[in-house]
Amino acid sequence: MGILGVIVSAFIAVGFDIGDHIQNLIISCAVILAFMAGGNSLNDYIDREIDKTAHPDRPLPKGEIKPRTALIIGISGLAAASLLSIAMMSVMVTVIVAVAAALMVSYELFLKQRGFVGNITIAVLTGMIFLFGGAAVNNIEGNIIIAAMAALVSVGREIAKDIQDMESDEGRSTLPMMIGVRNASAVAAVFFVSGVILSIWPLVDQTFGPLYCIVFAADAIFIYSAFIIFRKADVSQKMAKIAMFIALIAFVLGVVLWA
Repeated sequence: MGILGVIVSAFIAVGFDIGDHIQNLIISCAVILAFMAGGNSLNDYIDREIDKTAHPDRPLPKGEIKPRTALIIGISGLAAASLLSIAMMSVMVTVIVAVAAALMVSYELFLKQRGFVGNITIAVLTGMIFLFGGAAVNNIEGNIIIAAMAALVSVGREIAKDIQDMESDEGRSTLPMMIGVRNASAVAAVFFVSGVILSIWPLVDQTFGPLYCIVFAADAIFIYSAFIIFRKADVSQKMAKIAMFIALIAFVLGVVLWA
């Protein structure tokens, strides 16, 4: 999914000229593979005690992999991603990967337990996928608005997930725990609606072709998510995920007709 995200974001940035950047795209895929392997392994290492009850079928609780091995893979994967990015001969690409690696480590070690700050971190990492894809094809500017939209709605969805998981979130200080479910729902709704408002900008700026109007379908679902979160957080976060997928289709089709 990470590799697909980078390829799609690169296409959004340069359209059918994506074929001129094959070498960088191949390296980008390797970077994402290393990064995801490292991030997931580090997550498994950090959560190894929790996973004994929450996810007993994972490799560490089952004893298939030693904790030290998972830690080494985690650190090595993130380091490899940073080193591979240098081969793309772009300072911007390397900076994005290095910052993303630092955020991932910080999230797993410190920020995951701090609720809203952790939500923001995950949302920023989500948006950075689009920045990375754009930087890989030397057009990061073309993806800034999309990255911002993805980050905004991701914050809303992360809060919705925290509301849904309140009873099982031991050891964390999530936003709904701190300010209450209703207030947290209101914050999430603001982020959902903010993403919808920002989605109008590409139409004003004529960034994409007419088919980008499909984004209105995604916007309608995001608005629905903003309303339903006050009653059903589980439905809200699932609908937001569907809306994100539709928005991605809108971006791609908007480029196809414009290219």
